[in-house]
Amino acid sequence: MTAARTLYDKLWDEHVVRVEDDGTAQLYVDRHLLYEVTSPQAFAGLALERRVVWRPGASLGVCDHNVPTSGRAGGIRDPLSRMQVETLEANCDAHGIAQLRLLDPRQGIVHVVGPEQGATLPGMTVVCGDSHTSTHGAFAALAFGIGTSEVEHVLATQTLLMKKSGNMLVELEGSLAPGCTAKDLILYVIAQIGADGGNGMAIEFGGSAVSALSMEGRMTLCNMAIEAGARAGLVAVDDTTIAWLEGRPGVPRGEEWRQAVDHWRGLASDPDARFDRRVRLEIGGLRPRLTWGTSPAMAGDIDGQVPDPAQEQDAGRRASMRRALDYMGLEPGQALNGLRFDRVFIGSCTNSRIEDLRAAAQVVLRMGGRVAAGVKQALVVPGSGLVKLQAEREGLDRVFVEAGMEWREPGCSMCLAMNEDRLQPGERCASTSNRNFEGRQGVGGRTHLMSPAMAAAAALAGHPVDVTSFFA
Repeated sequence: MTAARTLYDKLWDEHVVRVEDDGTAQLYVDRHLLYEVTSPQAFAGLALERRVVWRPGASLGVCDHNVPTSGRAGGIRDPLSRMQVETLEANCDAHGIAQLRLLDPRQGIVHVVGPEQGATLPGMTVVCGDSHTSTHGAFAALAFGIGTSEVEHVLATQTLLMKKSGNMLVELEGSLAPGCTAKDLILYVIAQIGADGGNGMAIEFGGSAVSALSMEGRMTLCNMAIEAGARAGLVAVDDTTIAWLEGRPGVPRGEEWRQAVDHWRGLASDPDARFDRRVRLEIGGLRPRLTWGTSPAMAGDIDGQVPDPAQEQDAGRRASMRRALDYMGLEPGQALNGLRFDRVFIGSCTNSRIEDLRAAAQVVLRMGGRVAAGVKQALVVPGSGLVKLQAEREGLDRVFVEAGMEWREPGCSMCLAMNEDRLQPGERCASTSNRNFEGRQGVGGRTHLMSPAMAAAAALAGHPVDVTSFFA
């Protein structure tokens, strides 16, 4: 009798080419996503060794980190950013790799575009030189970020050398209150298990709360699994998965679709599968959340306060909290809903999909008025050209613009300081991105992570607002 397996076990077993005596495995890669920052050195390495791309059809190139989100028809002004994007285009052309160029209407953030185009499918192994590749695990794909040398190795061999991770199950039970989202959920999970709670693990998210989430919500969970130290995030296939994928460009059709669906339905952990660690959390009373420190684990409820490091027993954590408060310019006991923001950013591979933009627009409509006087800038950046087009068809762009917010073109934008959208030293930002590390959005910038609904409310009020009343 075959032993019960987790979803991660099944994905791993189906892709192992061979295993060495020390446990190192050669893993086959189904999909390789490339972008402009980590790929140039990899292609240069291939050229130096006079090697070719082993399987060009398994790769897809997308420019996103360095691209401007306004005025892009005039080109990229920054010479380094322009060179990186042009180098990606030239390398993809030279090796016959499909790509979405800067002015392609489908262009966008690689972790939004991949699923949207059907380049990500259940049962695949998916890699990219970016840590938030874990996003694609929402489709029961084994997806994870890799380093530049590994990018070169995949291009040359279509395989990776690695050791198997442990299995971790995070069961989330209960129903989210109106106005609470997957972003609030994952910030709560990380705060509960810690920024290192998933170290050495592939985290599978399950439970009634996860089953009730849309695919957009599941992608948000898996996107930030990496912020809990995990190698990958996973969600099993169900009817929601299949309905979201049907009809997308790279998805099988006809009889092949029916066969694929039959196979995909088996991509779930067996009922009696063994996990190395299990965590069960009841989330029925969850409140909207936001971060106060410099790690996604440093978060609290909208009606909470900045914690006092003196109350922390662990010396290492106490020192970390003190450094975070010093960097963020906050004091213990300070009310989180009393923070004042200089800028607001709605976007990133975490929260730039159509569901996110709809939630933000709903809050803007319910609150009325315009961007608060103290907020210098409020950016809304869709995750892809197709998300942008859909939002414009629904009139969401007009809602934002009429409220004084800036409607931009797709890209990573202010998620990280690698393009023209960035914070100035000391500026405080309400952000829907995934990381609030020191300097992440600009040198000296102070980032507070939250949901799109919360960020939209912050733009109009100038401070955090309990958004649950807008969805009741």
